[in-house]
Amino acid sequence: MELACSVNGVAVVREVEPQELLLDFLRDSLGLTGAKRSCDVQVCGACTVLVAGLPVSSCCYLVVDANGQEVTTIEGLAQGPEFERLEEAFTQHAALQCGFCTPGMLLTVSSLLEHEELSADEEEIKRRLAGNLCRCTGYRGIVEAVADLAAR
Repeated sequence: MELACSVNGVAVVREVEPQELLLDFLRDSLGLTGAKRSCDVQVCGACTVLVAGLPVSSCCYLVVDANGQEVTTIEGLAQGPEFERLEEAFTQHAALQCGFCTPGMLLTVSSLLEHEELSADEEEIKRRLAGNLCRCTGYRGIVEAVADLAAR
């Protein structure tokens, strides 16, 4: 099948297999390795990318479903103007350690800040980030960073 989409603002037209996953396409065909394979069942968020501005688990998302859409990976987010404030908040609050979950976490937070009213309430932040797991931080710094971003 032919895929025509935009990835990080660049037009992409490629032949893809109907069952090919977006994660595999990004990593293997485009060399964008920020999204990570981990659970393969939409639980951990390590593979999160944005499609049309909304977070999706690319490990279970067919690449053909991205046809005609804008796909944003962490590599694309890092080139945008909003990345600096995300990076600053996560650094200031020590919201990362190994970095495995960080790309998906940052993309999810970016989407929440852009598309939804996000309060600085700790319980709401935890609920909104429930699809992104972190094995290292204990979440305290992540919640503090997101609360800081929401309060700005």
